[in-house]
Amino acid sequence: MAVPTNGNGHYDWAKEVKEFDETKAGVKGLVDAGVTKLPRLFVHPRDKLESHPQIKSTDGVKIELPTIDFEGVKDGGARRREVVEEIRIAGQEWGFFRIVNHGIPLHTMDAMLDAVRRFHEQPTEEKMPLYSADSRKKVRFNSNNGPLRENESASWSDILTCVFQDDHLDPEDIPLACRREVQEYVKCMIELRETMAELLSEALGLNSDYLSRMECMKSEALACLYYPTCPEPEKTLGTPKHSDTTFLTLLMQDDIGGLQILHDDKWADVPPVHGALIANIGDLMQIISNDKFTSVEHRVVAQAVGPRISVACFLMPSQRAAAKPFGPIKELVSDENPGIYREFMFREYYEYYKTKGQHVNSALPHFWISKE
Repeated sequence: MAVPTNGNGHYDWAKEVKEFDETKAGVKGLVDAGVTKLPRLFVHPRDKLESHPQIKSTDGVKIELPTIDFEGVKDGGARRREVVEEIRIAGQEWGFFRIVNHGIPLHTMDAMLDAVRRFHEQPTEEKMPLYSADSRKKVRFNSNNGPLRENESASWSDILTCVFQDDHLDPEDIPLACRREVQEYVKCMIELRETMAELLSEALGLNSDYLSRMECMKSEALACLYYPTCPEPEKTLGTPKHSDTTFLTLLMQDDIGGLQILHDDKWADVPPVHGALIANIGDLMQIISNDKFTSVEHRVVAQAVGPRISVACFLMPSQRAAAKPFGPIKELVSDENPGIYREFMFREYYEYYKTKGQHVNSALPHFWISKE
C-alpha cells in the first residue's frame, strides 16, 4: 500500500484510514497482500513504543505474576479464606493475577482459540459483512476496536466482538465459523463470573452476594483477537497502552505471548501458561472499590512471529444497572476513608474514555471528587 499524501508531501491520515477501512479485510488483509513495510497509519510515535522489546536489546522485565489456585474454593472454610486474601492482595498491589484450576475444561479453551483462528483465517469475503466500527452492533469485526481519533495510530490486530447483553445474544448473530465454541465458552465465563463476584465481594469485606446483586458484571463483551505477524514490529503495537473500561476482564491467550503490564513503572512480560486465565481489574472496579482494587495499564507488543490469538471477556453492567449512577460503594466509605470519586453514569464514563483514547493515560482523574 502506498502512503497517501495530501499533495505537498505530508502524510494524509484521513485518506489512509478511509482506504484501509474500505478494504474491510483488516490487518490480516495487509499481510495476505504481502506487505513488507508498515503502512504509515500503523506507525506509532517513538514515545508510545517506550521499552518495546524489539527496540531495546533486552526483553521486557520478567516478573512473577501472582497465581491463585481456585482448587477447593467452593468448599468454603480455610481454603476459601486463603483465596480471598490472595485476591485482595493481588487486586490491590498488582491489578492482574493468574487463575488456575478455575473449572473451565482445557478442551473448551483450546476449541475456543481454534475457533477464533478459524474465523479470522476465513476468506475476506466471509468476514466483510460484519466489518463495522459501530459499537452499537452486538457482533462486529474490525481493527482497532472502533473508529480512530484524528491522527491516531492504528494497531496491528483484528478483532471479532460478540456482546452478550444481560448474558444473552441471539446465536444466529454469531458467525457460523465459531458459533458453537463462543456459546460454550461464554457459558463457562458466566459460571466463573459468579464465583469471581463472590470472591471479590468478600475480598472487599462485603457480603458474598454484594457485587452480584449490583449486576455490575451481568453482561459480557467477548473480544476474539487476532494479531498477525508484523513486518516491522518495532514500529507499532498490537494493542496500545490502556486500562480496561470495564469492571473485570478474564483473558485467555495462546502460547505466543506479547502481553505486558505496567508494574513499578516498567513494562513487564506476562508469559502465557496453558490452561490458565488472567484476571485484571477494570477502571470501574477501582472506582466502586474506592481504590481498594487497582486498574493497571497494559499493552500487547507486535511481533514477527504469530499469529497470536487471545480471547478477552470484558464484564460489564446489566442494562438495568447501567441506568443507575456508579460511585464508591457506600460500605467502603467512611470519615477515615472518604470517597475518592464522584457518582456518574456508565455512559458518561464510556464516552469520556472513547473521546480521549490514546491521548489520556487514565480516565480515572476525570471522576475524582474535587479537593477544592
